[in-house]
Amino acid sequence: MMRFPVLFTAASFALLLGSSGCQRNVAVTTPTDAPQTGNVNGVSSTPAPTSANTIEPTPQPDATFDDRKRPQWLNDRIQHHLNEKKQNPPVQIMSYQYNGSLVFYETVGCCDQYTTLYAADGKVLCHPDGGLTGRGDGQCADFAKARTEERLVWQDPR
Repeated sequence: MMRFPVLFTAASFALLLGSSGCQRNVAVTTPTDAPQTGNVNGVSSTPAPTSANTIEPTPQPDATFDDRKRPQWLNDRIQHHLNEKKQNPPVQIMSYQYNGSLVFYETVGCCDQYTTLYAADGKVLCHPDGGLTGRGDGQCADFAKARTEERLVWQDPR
């Protein structure tokens, strides 16, 4: 086989570049005005704003949660937590309405421990979540869906 060397002369190289390989003076325009319809394709992809912010809780003063009006058993639980080592995350006690009654939900600091749900008189109703499965003891499996009127009663301030 015989090889033929391909030789490009300056003229042939210029012809190659000038034909379609490289174009000069190409104009590119970028629109700077917003479309008159509010977006490019005329269809709104962003929902219209709804009502006012509903994330922030509305303060609801209630003498039941004043530290002077707490049931003694609840003050004892709080003191118990203050006497122990600080937990991470901090322990909280929340109140809810659940099945038509006032209940108190006590969180735990960490890891695979049961949370506790107390009746208003301090009796343990169940352990709604936590444990190895994270689903509690199964005695009040509907607590997360059925609870209402959440209020923070106490959080470890340390």
